[in-house]
Parts: sequence; C-alpha cells; structure tokens
Amino acid sequence: MAALCRAKLQIAVVPLRYWRGSVGGRQSPPSDRVDAENGLKSGRSIAQQVMWAAHKLPFQTTCLSHAMALSWLLRRRSIRHVVVFAARPAGQRAETDALHAWVEIGGKRIIGDLPGPWLETLRLGSP
Repeated sequence: MAALCRAKLQIAVVPLRYWRGSVGGRQSPPSDRVDAENGLKSGRSIAQQVMWAAHKLPFQTTCLSHAMALSWLLRRRSIRHVVVFAARPAGQRAETDALHAWVEIGGKRIIGDLPGPWLETLRLGSP
C-alpha cells in the first residue's frame, strides 16, 4: 500500500524525467539475479499483492501507479523486468483508455494485461 501511495504522489507531483530511472529492472550482477522461472513466479505473486492492496485503498489508483509500485518491489528482489508505456491508436481511443502501462517479466505481462491494440512508446528496464 505504501508503494502505491508513493507512486500516486510521484505521478501527481514529480515530472517523469525525475522518476523514470526508478522503474524498470536494472542490470544486476549475475550472482544477484533471480532466475527467469522463479522471477516470473515471484513476480506474479507480488503483482497479485499490489492489486489486492490497490482494491483496499480508499482512493483510485491507475495502471501507472500499479506498474510503478510493482517495479519498485521487483527491483528490491533483483527480479529483471520491463515497465512498458503505451497509447491506443488515435482512431480507437475512448476518453479513459488512451494511455496504459504494464510490467513484463520474460516477455509476459504480469500486471496491466488489457486488450489492445497498444502502440508502445517507452520500455524501461532490462528483459
């Protein structure tokens, strides 16, 4: 819950250029890395916890705050991942779903799996 609150506050107050380096899996030494299979399993478990916490908060959170919170938790555990930012193609946008963010481990979305189409605009992290 604390990570979600921090993410919501950062999104509201701090420009992207100042916090973009805090999300996405960074390259860690081989001895510190969690192997891909265990990383995916752990990542999915942590993603479920983030979504559980988001539903318990007394305010709405967004896909971006979910992705940021999850990314911070994965980084602490040296789980390699990517945070993806995307937009819907111009002719297919509704008012509330023009932008989206999700987290991938090994090319698999573990949070933010919404039907597309999505045009990726930015990928942060190392797969």
